[in-house]
Amino acid sequence: MESMGKKKPRPRRSFTPEFKAEIVELCRRGDRSVGQIAKDFDLTETAVRLWVSQAEVDAGERDGLTSSERAELAALRRENRRLREDVEVRKRATAFFAKETR
Repeated sequence: MESMGKKKPRPRRSFTPEFKAEIVELCRRGDRSVGQIAKDFDLTETAVRLWVSQAEVDAGERDGLTSSERAELAALRRENRRLREDVEVRKRATAFFAKETR
């Protein structure tokens, strides 16, 4: 009875940009609803809606960050985090060696 109504989380999957573009094109044609397309391809409706939304941003039809801007932002955040860690290590090393020389 405990497992009744509980769904196991779906394992995270990745899809090629070509596959996403095909799904977006199917949604734009309007033959079937987003929900039906998601069901037909065993996808979550939320993921398909996000892909359609991102495609609209990339095409300039909607405001927001394009895919390339998102990728650049993620890379800059990674670099920023790495540089902050480098500064922290140097601060610790400076403090350590300053203590040693006294």
